[in-house]
Amino acid sequence: MKKINAKINTGIRRSAMLGLLALGCIAQAADQAPAATIKPQLQILPAEHFSAAASTQILAATRAGKRIVTVGDHGVVLLSDDDGKTFRQAKTVPVSSTLTGVSFADASTGWAVGHWGVILKTGDGGESWQLQRSDNKVDQPLFSLYFKNPQEGWAVGLWSLMLHTTDGGASWSSVSLPTPPGAKKADRNLYAVFADAKGALFVACEQGRVIRSTDGGSSWTYIETGYAGSFWSGVALQDGALLVGGLRGTIYRSADGGDSWQAAKTSFKSSVTAMVQQPDKSVLAVGLDGVTLLSVDNGVSFTGKQRADRAALTAVVDTQAGAPMLFSSNGPLAQ
Repeated sequence: MKKINAKINTGIRRSAMLGLLALGCIAQAADQAPAATIKPQLQILPAEHFSAAASTQILAATRAGKRIVTVGDHGVVLLSDDDGKTFRQAKTVPVSSTLTGVSFADASTGWAVGHWGVILKTGDGGESWQLQRSDNKVDQPLFSLYFKNPQEGWAVGLWSLMLHTTDGGASWSSVSLPTPPGAKKADRNLYAVFADAKGALFVACEQGRVIRSTDGGSSWTYIETGYAGSFWSGVALQDGALLVGGLRGTIYRSADGGDSWQAAKTSFKSSVTAMVQQPDKSVLAVGLDGVTLLSVDNGVSFTGKQRADRAALTAVVDTQAGAPMLFSSNGPLAQ
């Protein structure tokens, strides 16, 4: 029971940023009632439209062609067709649970993931969404997903949950990951999945680990970075370098496809939640406490600054105008 509670507490630490309040409720219930009486009840309801949607916590953002698509609390999906100047809610979202990740294979076809293991798909650039998967037996959230084309993709989440599809999400199969070194089973939290230009797949994990596949997802191996904390985000740069970022402003860099990692120099200790390479090849990382970190040497070092409002920054995308668009626990931030 102690080990289970330890893993739940790890999820709760992540939830401080992602809004995973359901995990805290489960942990509290476990301390107050016999396990046999805990029967999570879930009724999947569509997301509501409300006037304050643009102030909802946003947890992930991406581009669908020229459109910006964001996802967050209460099943809110926000869309912008004017480069982030204004946002509106998507017309139809079939769940009101928190959405934590979003990925598009092209300007029209995309997916979103979140609490209760939900996976949603859109074929119209995010205007309307259909439910492809959910699990109402246990709230095992999915945190991130990546599609290399409109047919094949991966989704990752709590306690080594990894799902794979080869038919555009019509069906999803569980991927059995190997046991981490020194552990008895695969039960690590998987926070961000991404790929490099060569097709190698990477997942930023807790306990300073990155898992990698160089054979299209057929097999996976653990890589030790030298850090002991969690990595919440990851990105592959145009020159082939890899970056993962997480707790206490930590960013690690690999210049050899993940074989070895070095700590990047950063000027703040606020946890990194998202990173993006900009059109000028500079790298922008955003984090809690209103911190932004900028690198002009391909991620070797970062200089930082802090917003006066200390807004918790949760996502970032480029705009066509060149200035990055920031998102926070209070929604999109004015450019």
